[in-house]
Amino acid sequence: MNHAALFCHQFWGEGTYELAIEVGSADDDRLQAVLDAVWGAAGARGCYGHKDREPEEQETVPRTVASLEEFGRLLGRARLPSGEPVVCEVSAVRGGDDDGGDWLAFGVPLSALRQAGVEFEDGPYFRSAAADGWLAGIGQDAFREAPFSLGLVGWSVSGLTDAETLGGVLPESRGMVYLLPSGGNLRCGAVND
Repeated sequence: MNHAALFCHQFWGEGTYELAIEVGSADDDRLQAVLDAVWGAAGARGCYGHKDREPEEQETVPRTVASLEEFGRLLGRARLPSGEPVVCEVSAVRGGDDDGGDWLAFGVPLSALRQAGVEFEDGPYFRSAAADGWLAGIGQDAFREAPFSLGLVGWSVSGLTDAETLGGVLPESRGMVYLLPSGGNLRCGAVND
């Protein structure tokens, strides 16, 4: 197996390239529905609680909100469109309805993407058109199963804005991908700056 799919060969502190989803209200059932939809849309396999051990060295855990709260994140493996297997993780930030509700982030460590040969643009931020397209596609597929308030795609983008701030309008200048619901559909605003 290549290093991109090994838990212990990642630089976890470097951050993840992620699909961050504003779930909506703070509700276990909604969060579980989005978790299941995203995991399924990504074709993620396995579900583990420890990043310091390979999957073969630990028991699987249930893919539930309770497991997310117990372990802080859930880990598995997914395949990039190129077919390369990579480590993936999902985490949640729980909020109250006054805080915009819950957020769920599905991502891949930058080190795993590099090891899988994903290219990034030069500049002050990590940007990858290939990763943007893949993660935006996961968000679009997941939305059909479990609608959400907002999706953001990019490097460590969770919570950089929210649906209320956007007011249903895609920003003209976009340094990350926006997935914004409108009339039951999901509009995709690609990176353009």
